[in-house]
Amino acid sequence: MPARRKSRQRALQVLFLWDSRKLSLDDAFSVFCESLHSAETEEERGDDPGLPMGSDNFMESLARGTAAVVSELDGYISVRAENWRLERMPIVDRNILRMAIYEMKYLGTPPAVVIDEALELARRYSDLESVPFVNGVLDAVRKLILPEV
Repeated sequence: MPARRKSRQRALQVLFLWDSRKLSLDDAFSVFCESLHSAETEEERGDDPGLPMGSDNFMESLARGTAAVVSELDGYISVRAENWRLERMPIVDRNILRMAIYEMKYLGTPPAVVIDEALELARRYSDLESVPFVNGVLDAVRKLILPEV
């Protein structure tokens, strides 16, 4: 699995903990690290051979950056997710959207790459109905924040 994809998965897991358990971001990182290191087998770690957390700078910047501007990101989602209140969205979908919008806007990753990776996350961690929803919202937000692309 490509390193950036693994980093995105890890960032999503941290953001999920942060959002669902209402933890501080540092506490969410700690819980995630503990669960990763306490996994007894490679299968339980999600085929993760154990890249040390401190060496995954992309994952950390993605999670911390997303959390730092979450109100702005939620504003974009609220405007483009017609008939969906943010608090009623599945937590995983909400955080896939937040993270993808952050990556497009602040990290400069090409929108096609970000959207494709977000759809892969939705396929893996959400249900199939979420895939077209995530795609539609991200494409609408992309047009709003990056109209020239």
